[in-house]
Amino acid sequence: MNFSAQPHIARWFIIISSLIITTLILWNVSLFFDQLKDAEQSKVEIYAAAMRALANTSEVNLESRNRDTRILSNELTSLQSLIISDNRTIPLLLYQLEADTFVPQNIPDADKLSQEDLRQLAEEYALVNEPIAITFDGVEEQTLYYGNSAIINQIKYFPIALIVIVILFIALIYFYYLTSKAGSQNLLWAGMAKETAHQIGTPLSSLVGWTEILKTENVDPDYIAEMTKDINRLETITNRFSKIGSVPDLKKVDLIAETQEAYDYLSKRSSKLITFTLDIPQGQLPVMLNKELYGWTFENLIKNAIDAMKGKGALTITITRDTRFAIVQITDTGKGIAKSKFNKIFEPGFTTKKRGWGLGLSLARRIIEEYHDGRIKVLESEVNKGTTMQIALRLA
Repeated sequence: MNFSAQPHIARWFIIISSLIITTLILWNVSLFFDQLKDAEQSKVEIYAAAMRALANTSEVNLESRNRDTRILSNELTSLQSLIISDNRTIPLLLYQLEADTFVPQNIPDADKLSQEDLRQLAEEYALVNEPIAITFDGVEEQTLYYGNSAIINQIKYFPIALIVIVILFIALIYFYYLTSKAGSQNLLWAGMAKETAHQIGTPLSSLVGWTEILKTENVDPDYIAEMTKDINRLETITNRFSKIGSVPDLKKVDLIAETQEAYDYLSKRSSKLITFTLDIPQGQLPVMLNKELYGWTFENLIKNAIDAMKGKGALTITITRDTRFAIVQITDTGKGIAKSKFNKIFEPGFTTKKRGWGLGLSLARRIIEEYHDGRIKVLESEVNKGTTMQIALRLA
């Protein structure tokens, strides 16, 4: 059995089962609706028959001199009146042809409606249910218009509500699927990062040893110093990769000093066609920080800016503060970002580079927002003019 396919099968089983159950419920509601509609129609027809019979019985009662006939007529009259008064739910309009008037029954606020209003209402009822003609001695004298009762109107909207609920339920399953898939991907990337850190460790140890050997030879000390810096950099990168997927330790450090260190390293190793500018305040700016992960984020933003400028332009790093946050802004003169993509660039897999994996900015957001409880965003950008990225970290 393929166990990896079980969650996929379970999802489709739940969705298909939900659709089948919904279909059965809708079918039963439709049957119930039709039955209720037929019952109301029969009730109105009985009402019309009672009206017709009541008029005929009254005529018989007036013309007859037979006591038994009058008693029977009175009993029938009582029965017919009971049938007529028993209707308390179906809205009715009895149109009297001779008087050209409508008599309402079970219509809210009927006393506030004019005959013209009742006429329009009768036209609406005629579209819903076929009017019933009431004849006396073969001559139509009244027409009965009727609408749907409140319960039918409520049931009519029940299938729509049910469909909306099912759609929301399926959307919830889909959202859960996307979330679980994203969680699996995060675990995969974390595992790859840790394995990369482990693999780098072995040749890095060897490089440290070779550097010590070179120090004993007559090699220019400046070369050794630069090699040592790069080895230290590799050690820092290894530490960064090893921390992916685990909660990092935060320490109170000076953000200005950490940014200055990363700036010095990158500015010396970037294209000479890029003009670097660092605008920082005097003194210290303490924040709770993991140095390795912050350095990774800062370098990632710098490298993205350099790529956006295609190795030529001006790059400005500015550090300021407000009442609660230390703010780092990185401004480039590159190709810019469309406003519609301000949030999309932080999604895993989104990239504009031919060889990019689309992980850098998504990891940067996770490092800043999840690990450091800060904020990272595109502050402003204009296509073909440049972009300003902003990091905000809480002051310690």
